[in-house]
Amino acid sequence: MSLAWVLVGGAIVAEVCAAIMLRISDGFTKRLAAIAALFAFGTAFYLVSRALVDLPVSTVYPIWAGGGTAGVAVIGILVFKERAHKLKAIGVACVVAGIVVLNLASTGAT
Repeated sequence: MSLAWVLVGGAIVAEVCAAIMLRISDGFTKRLAAIAALFAFGTAFYLVSRALVDLPVSTVYPIWAGGGTAGVAVIGILVFKERAHKLKAIGVACVVAGIVVLNLASTGAT
């Protein structure tokens, strides 16, 4: 695994942390959570920008966005006790399947 893919993974983690901090910030009324959200978003953008030096944007951006989306959905259900139902599970599964397909396409495995 190349360093660029590790950076993409870090960008996904940072993106998920940022979204969770947005939720905790309560509309930016909780200053520490709001600052943490901004820092995490900045970290995510920096890491993905570094990964794009070596990897194609057509692969990296959808994986980053989809990974963050799936991660936030799962954490929303597990941590914030948001309603989980079949359609949400199907949506997350589709996002994960799309990430796998994009990853396969980027390695030339077709």
